[in-house]
Amino acid sequence: MRSSEPSPSPDAASAGHPAPDYLPSNALMLKVVVTGPLAVGKTTFVSTVSEIKSRHTEERMTQAGALVDQLDGYRADGEAAKTHTTVGTDFGRLTLDERMVLYLFGSPGQQRFRVLWDDLVRGALGVLVLVDTSRLEAAFEVMDMVEAADVPYAVGVNRFPTSPVHSLGSVRAALDLSPGTPLISVDARDRDECLDTLIAMTRHVLAPLESV
Repeated sequence: MRSSEPSPSPDAASAGHPAPDYLPSNALMLKVVVTGPLAVGKTTFVSTVSEIKSRHTEERMTQAGALVDQLDGYRADGEAAKTHTTVGTDFGRLTLDERMVLYLFGSPGQQRFRVLWDDLVRGALGVLVLVDTSRLEAAFEVMDMVEAADVPYAVGVNRFPTSPVHSLGSVRAALDLSPGTPLISVDARDRDECLDTLIAMTRHVLAPLESV
């Protein structure tokens, strides 16, 4: 079973992948933002892939936010309904190799927290946008925001057991992605898949710099 924003288990996620004792002395420290609509799996992604105990700012969802925290189409996949949401940012770290260390910042998915977006995206190497095929339309606003920030990005299709299965080509067309934008199918609970997704995004955003 899964939920899109399950209670993260940072200790468990990083237990089998201990953080290096020392970061590479000459490595590039790169900032990456993980974004997407509410309940798409951002917190899960960050906690799954982080090599350190990831940090989260979650609060219980209340009736007061019901009118603005839109969960239309959200699939609980047999688990209890979503009860908590990110109200600040998620944070994690991943050492890719001796040259690169990624600092991961997960953004809130609600419109009311967009005031944080400019600060989160400032100085970012790139953005990973997570989407859910059962609620693709919820990603449109986020995609517009990312494109307006003029930061290179990749898109990860977080696979939910009860979400419709569409080809990546169909998702690309629905999101009107350019041919060069990486589009990766990923399970946000699977560390290897999350790692592959971040590597694909990093290669995409660094390729223009390496050709200079």
